[in-house]
Amino acid sequence: MIHEKRIAGPGAGPYDLTLGPDGALWVTMVHAGQIARLARDSHLDSYQLTPASCGPSIITEGPDGAMWFTRNGDHQIGRIALDGETASFPVPTPDSGPFGITTGPDGALWFTEMNGDRIGRITTDGAITEYPLPAPQALPAAITAGVDQAVWFTLNQANAIGRITPSGQITLHPLPTPGAAPVGICGTADGAIWFVEIAAGQIGRIRTDGRIEEFPLPDRGARPHAIIADPTTGGCWFSAWAAGRIGHITPDGKIDEYDLPTPSSEPHGLTVAGDGTVHVALETGGLARLERAAVDPEN
Repeated sequence: MIHEKRIAGPGAGPYDLTLGPDGALWVTMVHAGQIARLARDSHLDSYQLTPASCGPSIITEGPDGAMWFTRNGDHQIGRIALDGETASFPVPTPDSGPFGITTGPDGALWFTEMNGDRIGRITTDGAITEYPLPAPQALPAAITAGVDQAVWFTLNQANAIGRITPSGQITLHPLPTPGAAPVGICGTADGAIWFVEIAAGQIGRIRTDGRIEEFPLPDRGARPHAIIADPTTGGCWFSAWAAGRIGHITPDGKIDEYDLPTPSSEPHGLTVAGDGTVHVALETGGLARLERAAVDPEN
């Protein structure tokens, strides 16, 4: 069974979420300009950012124990401590449009610049370095750390997967399907990098040697958006916002999908808790929770 919980009114825009080191869910409220914290006892705190149009997008735990997020609307990187204290760091490139963010293998945070066609790196004290991409108007979107000590990212408009080393060396891998428009990306413990193809309705996997496989969804118009590794299965969970579903793909490519109670809830970001529970941000104002016992036939 999938449970839904409203945490805001329509239009607030829960967009991405992740578990913090405090065990709480930290959620970006993209349209309200807030960061929300949902504690394990269901207590909800909301922290208003300034300006409200700053567009908090993707959030991740930083190497310093704070939560870091992109501010797509005002082109900054944000930091919020567990006590709610916030800070922000402007990206040097004007109108850069930061979107994806992840902690890299070098102890810094790496982010994408959707408008700036750059990959950025920010240290925990706020020093930013930018690396231009070799493809124009590539629209870099999501980003993740790999087990190969590099950082991997999707290029939505260049139809490719990129890899950048801690020293800034960039390699691009074109996708087999034209116009696939990759968005979400994540790494799994076996070294593979998984990603979604929002326009092609497929889940992709790339190995560290550049070999790419693609797995079509039953509904090619489902518009998969985000993807996250599931350490309990070795596979991944993904959201399909147009279909109102979340799905699971195994390492051998088997796909199962689960309908959300509210089909029009627009699922986007996901995270997996230590007990296998999947949490999903619903842009229409809520969160969804799918527990392992609901999908695991052994339970």
